[in-house]
Amino acid sequence: MKERIVRHSPLTERSLIQVVNKVFILLLMFLVSAGLQAQNKPAYRLFNGDGGEVSYAEMLNELEVADFVFFGELHNNAIAHWLQHEVTRDLHALRKQDLILGAEMFEADNQMLIEEFFRGFINARRFEEDARIWPNYKTDYSPLLLYAQDHNLPFIATNIPRRYASFVASKGLEALDTLPTEAKRFIAPLPIEFDPEVPCYKNMMSMEGMGAMGGHGGMNIVKAQAIKDATMAHFINQNYAPGNLFIHYNGSYHSDNHEGIVWYLKKLQPDARIVVLSTVTQDEIDTLSTEYLGKADYLLVVPERMTTTY
Repeated sequence: MKERIVRHSPLTERSLIQVVNKVFILLLMFLVSAGLQAQNKPAYRLFNGDGGEVSYAEMLNELEVADFVFFGELHNNAIAHWLQHEVTRDLHALRKQDLILGAEMFEADNQMLIEEFFRGFINARRFEEDARIWPNYKTDYSPLLLYAQDHNLPFIATNIPRRYASFVASKGLEALDTLPTEAKRFIAPLPIEFDPEVPCYKNMMSMEGMGAMGGHGGMNIVKAQAIKDATMAHFINQNYAPGNLFIHYNGSYHSDNHEGIVWYLKKLQPDARIVVLSTVTQDEIDTLSTEYLGKADYLLVVPERMTTTY
């Protein structure tokens, strides 16, 4: 039987070469894309309380229409401090002079110092000497204060003077009754409501070391936390007027789960629109860890390896 010889046409060979080239190009593109993806290092991601990723613009849209915004920070987190400044700038652009700023990091008896500094009665050096500023003030809080000064925005010192919080930690809430009338101007009106069953306070009591301090000793420390929260809520409310947006900067624990300051503020403003943002760190930030679900309305998730301000 005669062998049949099959010859490939030049067109078929050319097509095969084209196919091979296309496969090679696609493979190369995939490898390049994978390499770029491995090099992508986002500094943060934003999630809602249900764990869905959201854009900055989506979050800002909700912050804009709130009455109160609590930006819960990790005190040494550089990304949180940067985003606080960005959020403040953007909310100011949207709300103009209806914006009020306030912070845990400034104590109520220093409000006059802030006013004197803003009006030029004292310079920055004197303000920093007299105002009991935090060690990271220059890098983390001065930009917010100076922004308020430059744009004629109110900046409220909301926290209880630390000497009175220490007084509660050692003597209990009842000790506040013995303060002079003038001193009571810098704390929430007495008597302070305290509910040890509020989860943030209950959790504090269960923290390692609290039990070893004894019942009253450990509980007084929790009450010192509560008087801070109640006082901050008081001065936030006192300096708020309908139609304004008050943004408050504080450690996350003071507002997580709508507790702490928010728990007290809701008693003063039960119908207010309150939005809470909390800062957390994770090893990988592509998804929100289940332990943070429901912790806040928005979660700022930062890599654990992020450099800190102290």
